[in-house]
Amino acid sequence: MKTKEGDSRATPKWLMNMFENWFDPCPLNPNPEVDGLEIEWEDKTYCNPPYSQMSKWIFKAIEENKKGKTIALLIRFDTSTKAFKSLIEQKAHILYCGERIHFKTPNGKSYASPFPSILVILENNGVNATDGEAQEGKK
Repeated sequence: MKTKEGDSRATPKWLMNMFENWFDPCPLNPNPEVDGLEIEWEDKTYCNPPYSQMSKWIFKAIEENKKGKTIALLIRFDTSTKAFKSLIEQKAHILYCGERIHFKTPNGKSYASPFPSILVILENNGVNATDGEAQEGKK
């Protein structure tokens, strides 16, 4: 998976603590060996996707959620995109972060994001959209 140099930013520890033991398909790694867009995600997945490819990751999250998985995304707050509209159509929970999040680069430098962020939760509603059947015991 190719990403831009500016895409490698670590989720702040206070936020990562909320998703301890959740699967991360794109952990901080400037040279990823695995493409998180090409693999199956786990039942509980947290993702701070590369902002240069935001839409691809949002649509992948929606696809995985339709399989009955709970997905949390930390994304740029931008309501002007088709991907954001798709999140609304999926009845995603949107949590506004309030202030600009401070991220760290792989070399440890800290900086405030130039734009606001939101945490998006695509909740496992117990229904597998591919067959419409409730997923017993998955909640």
